[in-house]
Amino acid sequence: MTDSTKPTTDAMRGVELTRDCAGHYTATNARGGTLPIGSGGDADFTPVELLLAAVAGCSAIDVDLLTSRRAEPEAFAVNAAAEKLRDAHGNHLGPVEVVFTVRFGEGADGDRAREVLPTAVRQSRDRLCTVSRTVQLPTPVDMRAE
Repeated sequence: MTDSTKPTTDAMRGVELTRDCAGHYTATNARGGTLPIGSGGDADFTPVELLLAAVAGCSAIDVDLLTSRRAEPEAFAVNAAAEKLRDAHGNHLGPVEVVFTVRFGEGADGDRAREVLPTAVRQSRDRLCTVSRTVQLPTPVDMRAE
């Protein structure tokens, strides 16, 4: 990673994107993890799909941590979807819908987990998930060429 994308504090986050070839890139994080990104012509995730995965993943972590303290889920899936729009505001997504499908076993622990599930989803949306909170809030994005 270059110095400009390396996190400088515990609160900073950064990735570096390098071009592999036309329409294909690799994102690298500060820990050395890599992720292929494509323009939609193959199986690689597109940037829009990555944004939806980030919203779903961030909220999934929150909800899983809050519910699995009570019971281990028997099934846990999250679907994030939005329509890609092109209008007077340029290219953007319409409202993002995130749907949790979580199942817990029978018994008192499962009952406690089911009871906390709606609250966990709300807390993730309203306060905990950095990704969805960033999308919901007016967050400036500065871009420049060096």
